[in-house]
Amino acid sequence: MKGKAYEDALDALTLELSGMARWAQVRGERIAVIFEGRDTAGKGGAIKAIHGRLDPRQCRIAALPRPSEEERTQWYFQRYVPHLPSAGEIVLFDRSWYNRAGVEKVMGWATEPQVEAFLKAAPIFEKMLVDDGIRLFKYWLSCDQAHQEERFRERLEDPLKRWKLSPTDIAARAHFADYTAAREAMFAATSTVWAPWTVVDFNDQKRGRLTLIRHLLDRLPDTAVDPEPIDWPELTAPPLDEAFTAIRPIPDNPVED
Repeated sequence: MKGKAYEDALDALTLELSGMARWAQVRGERIAVIFEGRDTAGKGGAIKAIHGRLDPRQCRIAALPRPSEEERTQWYFQRYVPHLPSAGEIVLFDRSWYNRAGVEKVMGWATEPQVEAFLKAAPIFEKMLVDDGIRLFKYWLSCDQAHQEERFRERLEDPLKRWKLSPTDIAARAHFADYTAAREAMFAATSTVWAPWTVVDFNDQKRGRLTLIRHLLDRLPDTAVDPEPIDWPELTAPPLDEAFTAIRPIPDNPVED
């Protein structure tokens, strides 16, 4: 998808996202969106497309690091609970409790009994969230292995993207089919009426972002809420100039001296 067409479409969706956020704040709605999927599929870009246009004090990202030794001894879902949304909040989970059914299973970081226990518990946990009024949306971002390889190579060769390439990513290249099998088992056990999974094609990342945002907005009720009027009085005196000392602004075309 070309840049101009993408930006125009995203700008239109941004207005709807802004309206949705205003609706959530006025109504006290709690919205949680889970982003899972293939490595390099584009979870970060999709989250940025939503979060970057909203008030970060209302819409926040939950991207948890590896569990600490203390957290490993806790109830599995315990460390995720503090990140759930409060009234008026939108939380975007950059990966989630589904790590156990995905990377932990495939890479051997969780035992089979642990994975089986998770697959039984996750629908119950999510039913509790939904019954309490949280609007829970689960998206799996999909891409073919050829696209995944291309994006891994880009990360390897671009110094500005090299930080995205982790040892887990390198190991994952040999487990594409294993991730597919783990995903299908996860879907079978955890895609429920109250919290279904939605798969989004992210072979074209720009089109994938637009598709995901459109789908998310369409799954919410009518979110039209008129903004509160603001009394904006005119200045009673001429505007003042700023008084400061600052370094020179960078020139339009910086060149070496």
